[in-house]
Amino acid sequence: MSPVPQLVVHRDKELMAQAAAARLITKIVDAQSARGIASVVLTGGRNGNALLAAVAASPARDAVDWSRLDLWWGDERFVPAADPDRNAVQATGELLARVPLDPARVHPMPASDGVDGADVEAAAERYAQELAKAAGPQDRGRVPAFDVLLLGVGPDTHVASLFPEHPGVRESARTVVGVRGAPKPPPTRISLTLPAIRAAREVWLLAAGEDKADAVALALSGPGELLAPASGAYGTSRTLWLLDRAAADRIPPQLYPPASA
Repeated sequence: MSPVPQLVVHRDKELMAQAAAARLITKIVDAQSARGIASVVLTGGRNGNALLAAVAASPARDAVDWSRLDLWWGDERFVPAADPDRNAVQATGELLARVPLDPARVHPMPASDGVDGADVEAAAERYAQELAKAAGPQDRGRVPAFDVLLLGVGPDTHVASLFPEHPGVRESARTVVGVRGAPKPPPTRISLTLPAIRAAREVWLLAAGEDKADAVALALSGPGELLAPASGAYGTSRTLWLLDRAAADRIPPQLYPPASA
C-alpha cells in the first residue's frame, strides 16, 4: 500500500526551492550518517533546476559528503550529450560542477550520440542494466532503493517522461523505457517507469505556479496513473508534494488539508 501523500505548501516558488534544498541536504546527510552513502534521482524543468540552484547557494551544502552521493535521473531528452536541453547538462550548470562529486557515482542517461546511436530502446535498456548493477540484495526489484526521487509535475500531470495515456505509463515490468512521440518536445526521450519510481524510499513531487494548479488538484483526487501519471508516483516510506500557494490553489480542502510552511 502506498503512503498517503503529505503536502507542504510554501508562500512562493523561491521559498519553495530554498526549503526543498534544505530538506534535501538534511535527507542526504541523514542517509550518509546511517549507511555511509546516499542516492538521489534528479529531475529537470524549472522547479528541479531551481532546487539545485538553491542547494548550490546554501551554506549547508558543505555538510554533504559529495564523494559518497550517487546521482541518477528520472528522465532525459534523447538528444546529443552536450545539448543544453539535456537535464544532465542543466544540472551540471546549476550544481554538479560546483561540488566535489565522484564522477563514477554520477549516472546520466544515455544520449543520442552515444554508443547506441539513435536507438532509444537500446539506450533505455543500457540504463536499466546500469540500475540493476547498482541494486543490492536488500533493494526491491532491479533498481537501488533511492533515498529521494525528485519529480516535477507537468501541467498535464506528467512526471518524468510518463505522459497521460501514453504507452510508457502503462509499463509494469521494465524499469526504463524509450519514449517516442512525446506530446512535449523533444518527442524522443528516456524515462524511468512507475515500478522504478515506486522503489524509492521517498518520492518528492514539485509543482509551482498557477499553470500547475489544475494538474495538482487532478492528481491528488486519485484518478489513476493512466489519466494522471503523477497520481501513480509514490515512495515506499513517504510521498511528499512540495508546492507553492499558486499550485495548491485548487486542491479541495477536504482531500488534503495543506500544512503551510
